[in-house]
Amino acid sequence: MTDTAALVSHWRRQCGMSQAELAHAAGTGQAAISRIESGHDTPTLPVLERIATALGCSLAITFITDP
Repeated sequence: MTDTAALVSHWRRQCGMSQAELAHAAGTGQAAISRIESGHDTPTLPVLERIATALGCSLAITFITDP
C-alpha cells in the first residue's frame, strides 16, 4: 500500500464515508477509489484535489530528501 492509498483510506474512514459516497462527492467512480486505496492506481493531481475537497481536507505536496 502506498502513502497515498493509506491516506485516502484513512481519511475516508475518519469521515465515515463509503467508497461509493467518496466517489460521488469527488466526481469519480467507486472502482477508481478502490484502485487508489489498494495502491493499484495512482491518482492524478486533479483527482487528488477533488478527493481532498470531498474529505474536507487540503492537499499538500512535500519533497523530502532521502537519508
